[in-house]
Amino acid sequence: MLDKLQAVADRYEKISELLCDPDVTNDTKRLRELSKEQSNMQETYDAYQEYKQVMEQHESAKSMLAEKLDDEMRELVKMELEELSERKEQLEERLKVLLLPKDPNDDKNVIVEIRGAAGGDEAALFASDLFKMYTRYADMQGWKTEIMEASESDLGGFKEIIFMVKGNGAFSKLKYESGAHRVQRVPETESGGRIHTSTATVAVLPEAEEVEVDISEKDIRVDTFCSSGPGGQSVNTTKSAVRLTHIPTGIVVSCQDGKSQNSNKEMAMRVLRARIYDKIRQEEEAKYASERKSKVGTGDRSERIRTYNFPQSRVTDHRIGLTLHKLDQVLAGDMDEIISALTIATQAELMEQAQ
Repeated sequence: MLDKLQAVADRYEKISELLCDPDVTNDTKRLRELSKEQSNMQETYDAYQEYKQVMEQHESAKSMLAEKLDDEMRELVKMELEELSERKEQLEERLKVLLLPKDPNDDKNVIVEIRGAAGGDEAALFASDLFKMYTRYADMQGWKTEIMEASESDLGGFKEIIFMVKGNGAFSKLKYESGAHRVQRVPETESGGRIHTSTATVAVLPEAEEVEVDISEKDIRVDTFCSSGPGGQSVNTTKSAVRLTHIPTGIVVSCQDGKSQNSNKEMAMRVLRARIYDKIRQEEEAKYASERKSKVGTGDRSERIRTYNFPQSRVTDHRIGLTLHKLDQVLAGDMDEIISALTIATQAELMEQAQ
């Protein structure tokens, strides 16, 4: 571990030197890349520096105990040694986590797709609740959201909604949300007061850059059509809506919420690129996952991951057995406790595999 930490420290200090080099400061792209790399290493570097300092103090305290000391001084040194030993253990555990392999997509923006599944209108209303939950959580994190495509139901929910979340570390926190979400409640349309169970699916895709996914124009079929509102009625007479079909994979993306055909095509391309990238990523992870059993889950949208029970004000994440009796707060965007627990479970799994 110490060799790895020293390698991180050496690289961090080398970058600090490079950032003072005029050749680097005059190269915007290079400057941005190095600054980002150093920023990603900052927490590990700082923790390692503190660890070295604690180790020095720990050795110094041990040396003092070997000297002739009066009883009062000896007790003080022993107390300091205990505190330093405890801090040393804490830092060692933290450094082990910081050295775990990082998901290369963690810092990316994400495209979130929510679809009403089993339950008809109630599922569409639940999809709308999930959308509000994520946008409120994004606001709390200081992220920005942008609706890319939405298909409303007659009762005001969403049959489908696709939106972008822009912000540092968006994928690192939202990636655990992919899967089937289940709601148990009495629908507004239920006159008998019976509890119904409905589901909505969520897919969280890291935004892909053009350099990461090479899409040839000849592999895309572009269709244009008139935008439509709830129930399918036409809302304008110009063919501003765009449908892209990626012929090699069969992936189809439609966008109609933009102001023009060009803006809809641009948004559709962003979603298409993310879906193709996610398909490649899922295939690679499937090979790796076949060799291990993940506690947190595969991210497959068919996998039931969470239940939202309204009568009991309960939220249960089935992957880690976490139950919280604070449904209103979670739906209001207070998701930190759930996401932190999922992150810790993932880190524990990675540490187990590393041993």
